[in-house]
Amino acid sequence: MLLTLFKSKLHQMSVTEANLFYEGSITIDEELLELAELLPYEKVQVVNINNGSRLETYTIPGPRGSRICCLNGPAARLAQVKDRVIIISYAQMTPEEAKSHKPKVVIVDKNNDPIDVMNYSVYANEIIPED
Repeated sequence: MLLTLFKSKLHQMSVTEANLFYEGSITIDEELLELAELLPYEKVQVVNINNGSRLETYTIPGPRGSRICCLNGPAARLAQVKDRVIIISYAQMTPEEAKSHKPKVVIVDKNNDPIDVMNYSVYANEIIPED
């Protein structure tokens, strides 16, 4: 049996662009993808803090250091520039793997600059800062 667990997230990203006439996806600064251990084209859930909308899409790497967070295609209708979103990834794992899994969390400021990178401990419900 496989369980689906929260793998990583970019917490409170500011939407910098919304491009309706693009084929789809979310463009995110390559550096932020790496910090959150998200791969290009990985499936993610995007939760809009401002309006409550939720959508699933995939990541596209944006220019390193640009701090871009651009919703593309139909997803552009679900957010406005400056909306805050949480970008969440999930992974399937065995119950044994799940016991030691520690999700990666990257918290960013209003300019999408990372201010904290940490791991959550699933069973101890504690937050462990990165070294």
